[in-house]
Amino acid sequence: MRGRVPWIVALCLVLVAAGFGGWRLLGGGSGDNAPIVVGSTSRPTALDPAGAYNAGSWALFANVYQGLLTFEPGSPDPVPDAAESCEFASAALTTYRCTLREGLRFSSGREMTADDVRHSIERTVRIKDPQGPAKLFDTLKSISTEGRVVSFLLKSADATFPLKLAGSAGAIVDGTAYPADGLRTDDGRVVGSGPFLLAEYRSERLARLTPNPDYRGAQRRPAHPVTVRYYPNGAALAQAWDRGEIEVNDGQMPPEVLARLNPSDQDLELTEQAGTDIRMVVFNTRESSAVADAPIRRAIAAVIDRQQISRQVHHKTVEPLYSLIPQGMTGHGTPFFDRYQQPGRQQAERLLDEAEVRTPVSFRLAYDLGGSTATLEAEAIKQQLEATGLFRVKTEGFEWTEFLKGFSEGAYDAYSVGWVPDFPDPDTYTGALVGTGNALHNDYGSAAVDRLIRQTQRSQDRGRVMTEFRRIHDLVARDVPVIPLWQKKDYVLSIPDIAGTQYLSDNSGIWRLWELERL
Repeated sequence: MRGRVPWIVALCLVLVAAGFGGWRLLGGGSGDNAPIVVGSTSRPTALDPAGAYNAGSWALFANVYQGLLTFEPGSPDPVPDAAESCEFASAALTTYRCTLREGLRFSSGREMTADDVRHSIERTVRIKDPQGPAKLFDTLKSISTEGRVVSFLLKSADATFPLKLAGSAGAIVDGTAYPADGLRTDDGRVVGSGPFLLAEYRSERLARLTPNPDYRGAQRRPAHPVTVRYYPNGAALAQAWDRGEIEVNDGQMPPEVLARLNPSDQDLELTEQAGTDIRMVVFNTRESSAVADAPIRRAIAAVIDRQQISRQVHHKTVEPLYSLIPQGMTGHGTPFFDRYQQPGRQQAERLLDEAEVRTPVSFRLAYDLGGSTATLEAEAIKQQLEATGLFRVKTEGFEWTEFLKGFSEGAYDAYSVGWVPDFPDPDTYTGALVGTGNALHNDYGSAAVDRLIRQTQRSQDRGRVMTEFRRIHDLVARDVPVIPLWQKKDYVLSIPDIAGTQYLSDNSGIWRLWELERL
């Protein structure tokens, strides 16, 4: 879901030395209607849906904006939200039609119209911000309205189009408050119709949400206000939890801290489940890049040892991944394991020799500086590659905003990044990541991959296109525009008298803060 996302975790030697003990509850003064305080490292980069395609922004968008469709907890099928009903007009899957609910109002007090829906999607496509989600609407041809009916005409059959509308790319904004040709500039304010109103926003620090009394849609109305506190890295989040500053913790803490958590602790409610967020190394395939030649990228893939990274860097809080499509999702396979079975020098050297590539190959590996786990991971990859004598790797960390700008502009030979699904379907790991003009901005394109992507989008029965998804990812393992590293396990922590935390992470890409309540 979202082009994308820093995995912000960090080592904290003080916490390790202390064993991270002494969980404490918030102090007195938190009555039944007091805000529930949530801590997170996924910080928004923008508040305009046309200008952000990352996990932190989309998490907030899901709570303050409303789309025509949404996902209910645990379900992969979208349901009407701002819409009264939605459906494809025919079996051809080229016209999708929604009827807007009556009486919906924005936080400005203005009534929502079908033209607002058209304006919201059209401006995202027109602006085409490099850090926005316009890529998700690459099959959209035009939008028309008649009364409360919105009709989307598609260039080709796309069974995934409703799924894309259900994510934050489909967020509906007030057409009088968001310009058609540019991003909204008064950051810190939102005009939406979601379950919450954004009462206060301090960039990278805090979002104060209050229940929206006018919300009407598929979600339950919030029982309490929520304050989200943002932290620069996992170590800071862990310290905030230990000090009792927050009541709910989104689990993006140092892996050695997560590994030490004790579910039997009476002061702690812990939710752990298999996740669908992934981490990967992305390669710049432009001619100017040091890794432009596919044999070099294949050789790198033949060296990287995911098991070692999982054990030594992440303390087994992640699972090694050999396909961009994670376990538990239609189309999952192991093409990178099948093609590069024994990590090490032998196969890599053969691949480089056959391509007559001079060694050592030098290239630059960039990563987000959100925490020292990212640094440790980059250094582990560097050590694995340089141990073969075939590579020289310069690792370089950047602050998230600068990092995002850099890879959007193709500034790095390679970079490591996480990916959070936009919606619960394998297309979110395929079209957005390896289709021509993808959200990773690595200039990779393959006519064969694009053709297969279109084939997968022609079927509403997603199980029927599993073969096509596997063929796509076999081609990805051959071309190596990216190397999947691991998929995470999801952790959410809370104090015992908070309910609803299990809904914060259900692999739908929606952060349901409205489900939180005090017992």
